[in-house]
Amino acid sequence: MAEASSKADQPFVDVSIIMPVHNAADWLQESLQSVLLQTFKGCMELSIFNDASKDSSMNIIQDWRQKFEAAGILMTIGGHDSDTPRGVGYAKNQAILQSSGAFLCFLDADDIMHPRRVELQYETAVQHQCAIIGCRVHREPDGSTDRYTRWINNLTPEQLTTQIYTANGPTVIMPTWLCARSVCDKVRGFNEGGKGVPEDLIFFLEHLRLGGQVIRVDEHLLTYRYHPQAATASVHRDTIWNIQLAALQDRVLVNWSKFTIWNAGKQGRRFYRDLSKENKAKVAAFCDVDAKKIEKGFYTYEESMFYRLAHSLWLRLAQCPASIYSRKVTGNLQSVGAYAVDHPGSQGVPKPRVPIIHFREASPPFIICVKLDLTGGEFEKNLASLNLQEGVDYFLFG
Repeated sequence: MAEASSKADQPFVDVSIIMPVHNAADWLQESLQSVLLQTFKGCMELSIFNDASKDSSMNIIQDWRQKFEAAGILMTIGGHDSDTPRGVGYAKNQAILQSSGAFLCFLDADDIMHPRRVELQYETAVQHQCAIIGCRVHREPDGSTDRYTRWINNLTPEQLTTQIYTANGPTVIMPTWLCARSVCDKVRGFNEGGKGVPEDLIFFLEHLRLGGQVIRVDEHLLTYRYHPQAATASVHRDTIWNIQLAALQDRVLVNWSKFTIWNAGKQGRRFYRDLSKENKAKVAAFCDVDAKKIEKGFYTYEESMFYRLAHSLWLRLAQCPASIYSRKVTGNLQSVGAYAVDHPGSQGVPKPRVPIIHFREASPPFIICVKLDLTGGEFEKNLASLNLQEGVDYFLFG
């Protein structure tokens, strides 16, 4: 399904607005209206790709065609009507492929652009053609995801490239991106893994790995809607954790001979456990402010891979009907699991004990596994007291 004249017949397009659509009927009217109200004076195209919508999205889009044509905005519509959607990454890639603009402005079908969004971000993108250009946002409904919204809007220019390993994801959020088409070409488009895949985070990290820049226009140019149907709601936190941990190890820890993990609690211990063997050996200490944790003196991680796997299998088998497995196999696995539980150090060499010390006694560099904006400023005050440089002396993770 595609409705567009050939690219050879079209005028030069300065900016293509890239809009993937899947069952967006509840929000499309306001989103499309925001495109029509843009103050941008160049040639603009709206490239929509419908990813198997089953609601009235396509009817709404067709109803708007005449309005866009009257306003001189080109409209390119593609899509498919399969039984199931192919995912946001696929829909974005298709919308890009069918578009003509030298620059690409991404807009989710449930968000609203402020009138000067394209104008202001385009001005910056022309001057920085190797950059993703974002903006500040207004969150709707008011008060939803307050911490996340503060983080989006208040990062410094330097933090746009240092705080890329937090659970928040990209430091300029995907619905605010405007960039040269060459940025997408260099990254080779979005991951098309479908539901549950953070295609924006994967693209963003690859863009930075390839030497790309990140810039934010410091004006509120997008109303960013929060609702349970949003695609981001399908992405599991563990998926984000694993992607960012791989990037951190490849780009930061590879350059460090030793480092300290700030947080001897659950997050810090999980971070240690998930490190590669080589990077575990680089951990000089955990640091914390909790006197009880510090009094313990050490963290010892003794579970071998064999133990964890066997124990996991044993627990799963305990919940399954015996008829599913042969008695012999079930009995053997249960014996292995039970033995591993009783003898956790029997399968492999126990890991070294890692000291737990007060943060003032610790030495940089740090990987900080503490979430910001949760302690009434106490953690931030402690961190500031050490006079460290973010991106050199420490990175935030998780």
